[in-house]
Amino acid sequence: MSKVRWGLLSTAHINRRLIPAIRRSPRGELVAVASRSQASADAYAADWEIPQAFGSYQAMLDSGEIDAVYISLPNHLHAEWTIRAMRSGVHVLCEKPFALSMAEVDGMITTARETGRVLAEAFMYRHHPQTRLAGELVRGGKVGEVTVVRAVFNFQVANPHDVRLAPQLGGGCLWDVGVYPISFAQHIMGGPPEWVAGDQWTGATGVDEVFSGQLHYSGGRMAQITSSFRTPFYTFAEVIGTDGRLSIDFPFLFAVDDKPAGLVFHPADGKPERIKVAEEYLYQGEVEDMHGAILDGAANTITLEQTRNHVRTVLALYQSAAEGRVVTMTHEG
Repeated sequence: MSKVRWGLLSTAHINRRLIPAIRRSPRGELVAVASRSQASADAYAADWEIPQAFGSYQAMLDSGEIDAVYISLPNHLHAEWTIRAMRSGVHVLCEKPFALSMAEVDGMITTARETGRVLAEAFMYRHHPQTRLAGELVRGGKVGEVTVVRAVFNFQVANPHDVRLAPQLGGGCLWDVGVYPISFAQHIMGGPPEWVAGDQWTGATGVDEVFSGQLHYSGGRMAQITSSFRTPFYTFAEVIGTDGRLSIDFPFLFAVDDKPAGLVFHPADGKPERIKVAEEYLYQGEVEDMHGAILDGAANTITLEQTRNHVRTVLALYQSAAEGRVVTMTHEG
């Protein structure tokens, strides 16, 4: 196999971001889309010039026409269809959040091991040169010893019927965008926190529409994360150390409204230093990462252990917010 044949499992809006990445890659081709009805699949395939359309998800998985699938279903369906896909012999790139419980996560990981299929969480920003460079600078001692990581991802959800606001579908701002600051903190700190404290504002929808969390790591290191559905778009991250701090204006989207991304190092003394970041389409890295894993047997950039810790941390924060207490993270395997 010299190319990976991709299928889209659902016609979700986020697909429009991944489609160009697959088509730009010399190692991939988009061959199919599946929806809950044939009419919906046919219309989507026509709009996006996709060769094949399937009127059910399972029909596409069983067709033998695809090697990998991108799962962009509502959160509560991620585990079920990831497992179904792998049992049908298909590799899976699953949109974040990976799953909504540890039982689901462990079932997905177990199935990947049993079937030998590649399984990865779709955190596109983790593959971008900006994120890689930030990690390299921190590990290289640019900011000295890390003391605090701060990260935020906010935007307004105007549609009251948005699936993000439905509790039964895995809604909530922490699951939707708060996972980005959590994963960034884990990337910089090298693992999950020792304990967490969370607080949330729950709207009439029944989901958290504002969430803030304090994460404590070994050596007295801390992370502070914030997410919201109630405030205008804003995203930012910084790593504060003993020798200075590294700030990122667009840590999760790379560029917004033609404003370029970039890292700025603020030393203890002297002027801030803007560090140039190589340009790359935001979703390209995660597609090439899957191609490397499927075609070359390379390890995925985001390991399943890291993904497991993303979900563990979210669940601990929700527990803390619900119970009004600090929650210790158990360090199980």
